[in-house]
Amino acid sequence: MDFISCDQRHVAEIREIFNEAILNSTAVYDYEPRSLATVEAWVEAKYTGGYPILGVTSDSGELMGFASYGAFRPWPAYQHSIEHSVYVDARFRGQGVGGKLLTQLISTASDQGYHMMIGGIDSENLASIALHVQHGFTHCASIREAGFKFGRWLDLHFYQLILPR
Repeated sequence: MDFISCDQRHVAEIREIFNEAILNSTAVYDYEPRSLATVEAWVEAKYTGGYPILGVTSDSGELMGFASYGAFRPWPAYQHSIEHSVYVDARFRGQGVGGKLLTQLISTASDQGYHMMIGGIDSENLASIALHVQHGFTHCASIREAGFKFGRWLDLHFYQLILPR
């Protein structure tokens, strides 16, 4: 596995990973698959905002997963806090890809001088919760019935990490 900085060359693979999560999980509280143009704009917005998109590739060069972060909230007092996401291609789950991405994301955020990283995780996504706890995140809030997908109400948990300096 190799780390890469994802860019417009990886848009099609990022889109496939996003859309699999949208269609088959509650990792994304979205209903419709994302278009190529939407993902291109997302990638551009990340780089314009100074936010990384980190990826892990297989030995054959396939994107196994990606992770990124962005502003937690748009007001100035939140400028030291970021919200992150980690997505792993379904074919590569359970192989340590998420952990590698999260470790690198924490390091990058710390190097950029951020103070706190937060992630919103569906309450039933036990693998993601365990991954975050293993990396030092703690539960800080829950919102009951925050979303509705697959015919049921979804509870959203927030996990945070005060970043190392």
